[in-house]
Amino acid sequence: MGAKGEISWKRRNEQGERMEFYARNERGKWKFFQRERRFEKWEAYPEPVFQDWMELLDGVRRRIPRRKMEPADESRLIRTIKEKFPDQGDEV
Repeated sequence: MGAKGEISWKRRNEQGERMEFYARNERGKWKFFQRERRFEKWEAYPEPVFQDWMELLDGVRRRIPRRKMEPADESRLIRTIKEKFPDQGDEV
């Protein structure tokens, strides 16, 4: 991990366990991965929750001023989030 197109974050799951997540942009689609401990293998996370999409959006927004991502990337991601979560559209 650590490539230019990968964005990672940490949070606690419903059981209170610490989890690590990362998302990678592959050919215009975001793929999510998760793991519990540092040395465990990353597992595909096919249905990320709204909170994880917002963490990804935050990561994209932080990379735009550093020219690691473009404003168009943010626009595409916002559009994707609104399509997946139409009832949460006001929070994006």
